[in-house]
Amino acid sequence: MTQHDSEAVDLVLVGAGIMSATLAVLLKELDPNIRLEIVELQESGAVESSNPWNNAGTGHAGLCELNYTPDSKDGSIDIKKAVTINTQFEVSKQFWAYLTGREGFGSPRDFLNAVPHLSFVRGAKNIDFLKRRFDALKTHHAFEDMVYSEDRATMEEWMPLMMPGRPLDEPIAATRAMNGTDVNFGELTRQMLQYLAVKPGVKMSYFQKVTGLARDGKGWRVEIKNTRDGSSRELNAGFVFLGAGGAALPLLQMSDIEEGKGYGGFPVSGQWLRCDNPEIVKQHQAKVYSLAAVGAPPMSVPHLDTRVVDGKTSLLFGPYAGFTTKFLKHGSSLDLPMSIRPGNLKPMLAVARDNMDLTRYLIKEVRQSMNDRLDTLRGFYPEAKAEDWRLEVAGQRVQIIKKDAKKGGILQFGTELVSSKDGSIAALLGASPGASVTVSIMLDLIERCFPEQAKSEAWGSKLAEIFPAREKVLETDAAVYRDVVSKVDKHLGLAD
Repeated sequence: MTQHDSEAVDLVLVGAGIMSATLAVLLKELDPNIRLEIVELQESGAVESSNPWNNAGTGHAGLCELNYTPDSKDGSIDIKKAVTINTQFEVSKQFWAYLTGREGFGSPRDFLNAVPHLSFVRGAKNIDFLKRRFDALKTHHAFEDMVYSEDRATMEEWMPLMMPGRPLDEPIAATRAMNGTDVNFGELTRQMLQYLAVKPGVKMSYFQKVTGLARDGKGWRVEIKNTRDGSSRELNAGFVFLGAGGAALPLLQMSDIEEGKGYGGFPVSGQWLRCDNPEIVKQHQAKVYSLAAVGAPPMSVPHLDTRVVDGKTSLLFGPYAGFTTKFLKHGSSLDLPMSIRPGNLKPMLAVARDNMDLTRYLIKEVRQSMNDRLDTLRGFYPEAKAEDWRLEVAGQRVQIIKKDAKKGGILQFGTELVSSKDGSIAALLGASPGASVTVSIMLDLIERCFPEQAKSEAWGSKLAEIFPAREKVLETDAAVYRDVVSKVDKHLGLAD
């Protein structure tokens, strides 16, 4: 095995997905002199979670996701999370609009399409929830254009594929937001990586496995193995970002930083039903979300989605959950057992004890036949035929397990940024709505890990150029929200 001399860079980013690509572009825009290297285990970028067939492609904006607006015991609907995610997604769109005007970046039409977002429910109890949710959301300017209906003729216009064959006496209701999107995060990642690749001081390295992370003065020594020829090398970096999807947890453990101790991961696999029949596809131009089954986790919310990938439109329905011990779709079955440490054993056992409903749900999902999956689909699309649909395996999601003073450990859905006290290393753990709100997460990382630079006049003025309005302003100032969103949508080709 050949051992190469060590190299030095300012930044090492592990994983060539949407997270690393976004952070690398942001930092390179803020400081063109930064030297960085992206190292990726696969043969190219966007192979794992960022691949368009490994995720729902929903531009998560809180428009249709019912689990973002929990129902309280007193009958009130909490819209805080929906508003937060909406404004974070709008910040992402600002960044993409900025890049659209830069030389070397591609067209937004290749990764971004306008697709209405609908919420659909059945039964009197769920209709009551949807109506109260609608009334609560309409009080905020981000959702002022949302429409509610219990009228079957209206819903036939909104979702024509889903209405034929439905019992006439079935109580149903829906909301629709016309400003929803479908995002090909794989194509977006590729465009950002291509934009980066031609810039000086940027290196993309594929078939590279990180085998060691150790402190080296104020920075880090990163040991890397080339999986094709077996050679190894070392990189010395002032800052390391672990953005490798499910593999970020083992890498965080490898770093041995105090802030990363106690974290565990619970991997959940997913599957979709996919339809490419153009006669079926043309009848459904929407992303329609409903409520998760009782006892099911939030990431199992069923939805029937229009997907546009490489210029071709398909339909996806799911997700159907499953379980493997892999942390990546192309990972190892030893990922989960190898992640167990003395520091996270107690939280992981506590989560296992307190989430028996989830365990039973996953066992039920794994045992499903194709006919079982089609029966679930027919709750959305009553006339679905088996010959029009095939099964697709989605990407792995590693849900966060963390310490909790009362319970010992909790299973957390969503994303979490973990960084060292000195800001020299950071890791992103978790899953949805990660890709949609990547830009906000990376801005948080920059402010946390590069505090002095972020407060400087140079970085501040550049950030103001890229982002006309950040989350808090969008959340509280209706006039600014409407103005910025209108301009960004026109720039991205989402509006005339």
